[in-house]
Amino acid sequence: MEKSRKINSFVWHLLQEVDEEIEKGLEGIILNIPGNSRLMPAERITGEDFWILSRILKKNPHINGLDVRYNLMSDVGAYYAARLLQKQHKLIYLNLMFNDIGPEGGELIAKALHKNTTLKYLRMTGNKIENKGGMFFAAMLQINSSLEKLDLGDCDLGMQSVIAFATVLTQNQTIKGINLNRPILYGEQEEPTVHLGHMLKENHCLVALHMCKHNMKNCGIKQLCDALYLNRSLRYLDVSCNKITRDGMVCLADVLKSNTTLEVIDLSFNRIEDVGAKYLSETLASHNRSLKALSVVNNNIKGEGLVALSQSMKTNPILSNVYIWGNKFDEATCVAYSDLIQTGRLKPDNTDVEPFVVDGHVYLAEVSNGLKKHYYWRPTYAEVCSQSSNAGSILVPVGPDL
Repeated sequence: MEKSRKINSFVWHLLQEVDEEIEKGLEGIILNIPGNSRLMPAERITGEDFWILSRILKKNPHINGLDVRYNLMSDVGAYYAARLLQKQHKLIYLNLMFNDIGPEGGELIAKALHKNTTLKYLRMTGNKIENKGGMFFAAMLQINSSLEKLDLGDCDLGMQSVIAFATVLTQNQTIKGINLNRPILYGEQEEPTVHLGHMLKENHCLVALHMCKHNMKNCGIKQLCDALYLNRSLRYLDVSCNKITRDGMVCLADVLKSNTTLEVIDLSFNRIEDVGAKYLSETLASHNRSLKALSVVNNNIKGEGLVALSQSMKTNPILSNVYIWGNKFDEATCVAYSDLIQTGRLKPDNTDVEPFVVDGHVYLAEVSNGLKKHYYWRPTYAEVCSQSSNAGSILVPVGPDL
């Protein structure tokens, strides 16, 4: 009534459900208002709608999480989100992914976190805060001591801000998971990877590091591997969608012989080929007993390398999750993974392939399982089945939706 706006029926319906949960005595409620919901028709909320929503949430002690992904908040909504962070002292989870928030909105949210002591998980994925906004978030991490997970993937960060994050994280000891996917980088010197490698030598708190689409080559993965000889905290390393080849696997296989903390490695969409897969297989078979999940999806691996990986699982009792779709399967590959599944060594929920037989020949079909299948989207038919589709966050829990 105060703003003379018509009621958003989608939000109204969700708030009624929250009232029912509160009446039942539930605490720690996460209010989900996704703009991309297929389960019921959604009317996307704007920045002005978020002002009304923030007024409701400011004094509500029962709600400690808010998910407003894929809406139309823009910098106006970011302004009200910043005010909410300053006044709502129960909120521990905030998801603002893909809301058309720009550098100015990013600055407002980052500055609001200077004094906020309750928020633990913030997801800004897909908001183009650019290098300017990224620098404000890096500065915030010098002050904030409560945030545990920060997702700035697809935010158009620049080289300067990525290096700033690497520098700040050498001192920050509260961040457990950070996502720096797809920065806008120029040049071939891989400066960000050098700085992030140095950070891993100094930081003993970070559990998950996501470096997807960093244009990383073998020199870059070597920098990270050199740091992993000294690091004893990192459990989840995501270097998918880069330009790593078999030579980079020499370094990774060697570090896995002595590293006892890495549990999940995502090498999807690189080009390690058969030789790289063999390097990893030999280490996993004879030395490493800490890695639980490995994804080599779309790596131009043929039958020889894929069979070697399957053989390593027979002697390695710890490796439980393997993802291989998008490589070049031959019949020996299909038979090898069919045997692993049928004998129970590889559970159907822990891989992205399923065997089937036609005319006496074994083939493999794709199954929608993975380390982070629902990073960007949610199923159209039901809620997310996180156990199989988001195995990375189950094996290495850092917080909601990393």
